Amino acid sequence: MKNNKILIKAKSKSYSVYFGSKIIKLTGKLLRKNIPGVKKIFIITDKNIPSKKLNLLIKSLSKFEVNVLKLSVNEKLKNLKFSNQIIESLLNKNFNRSDCVIAFGGGIIGDLSAFVASVTKRGMRFINIPTTLLSQCDSSIGGKTGVNSKLGKNLIGTFYQPDFVLADLSLLSSLPQREIICGYGEILKHALILDKKFFLWLCKYGKKIIDEKDADLLKIAIVKSCKIKSSIINKDEKEKNIRMILNFGHTFAHGFEGAINFSKKISHGEAVLLGMLLASKLSYKMNLLSKNELTLITKHYLNLRLPMEVSKKFKMIDINKILFFMKKDKKNTNSKINLILLKKVGKTTKPNEISLNDNVIKNFLKKSYN
Repeated sequence: MKNNKILIKAKSKSYSVYFGSKIIKLTGKLLRKNIPGVKKIFIITDKNIPSKKLNLLIKSLSKFEVNVLKLSVNEKLKNLKFSNQIIESLLNKNFNRSDCVIAFGGGIIGDLSAFVASVTKRGMRFINIPTTLLSQCDSSIGGKTGVNSKLGKNLIGTFYQPDFVLADLSLLSSLPQREIICGYGEILKHALILDKKFFLWLCKYGKKIIDEKDADLLKIAIVKSCKIKSSIINKDEKEKNIRMILNFGHTFAHGFEGAINFSKKISHGEAVLLGMLLASKLSYKMNLLSKNELTLITKHYLNLRLPMEVSKKFKMIDINKILFFMKKDKKNTNSKINLILLKKVGKTTKPNEISLNDNVIKNFLKKSYN
């Protein structure tokens, strides 16, 4: 595993993120090394993950008592009622705080599993094994857990760091292109907010990442994304300040997802991609971002055929719904909508620097239909 891990040094806990191909078989060994004392394991997974991959994981855990919960995954699973059902199952099976929950799936599985682990007996051991590009490059690290409310996405949750993360890149080979594009959105976000060199690298290799799923390029992009995110988390674990820049594009995105009741009409990654482009255009409109920088971003979207037009996903009458969910965003501290915008590629506005009335955003969204 030499040179195939990074160390996250959050204030509450330090932990490793392991990268590699076909490393699921090392889970048991890494578990014994990182969190000795575990006897029981509860795997929460997506039923669409190939049984061969799940069996490899279970085989690596042969020295433990293993329970498996397979779920039909969608955002609507992430609620308090269903979380409580899982918690009651853990309690009925006499799981202790020293036992372990393993998330084996994408971001939804990770969010839900981490939340359950964080509140059961005030905190069980937790391992995240992300299986999608989006979860490997972003949501599996940082310690955010969450379930949804009727009023918005991830409004109920905790900060709870995993004991370690294992990103097996071989799991990405079977992903459909739509899933790769979803994950690419978060990779692009990390470049736009903090690293112009990385953005220019993506301009050169983004097409190979999306169209060919080139394993070497994917690994570089995932590791770079995780390093960018970890550098922020190490400074601000609980999103009091600088960590808010990771929400670039997400305020619009959560509005989009809420407006369609978290349906599959738009995925989280697609919503983020659309949200980032809108945030970039708004940055230009507010004289924060130059025309040349906006053109760089727009060309990248065009070259990679990334989601660009709100009108293809939403009707004009949906704008009020979008605004409703944007106003419920957890970053807002008053009646205005708090946004992270761009000053240039690689540099954002400061957290809480830009707060706009909903009418300003409403008019901006209406103009995006023209």
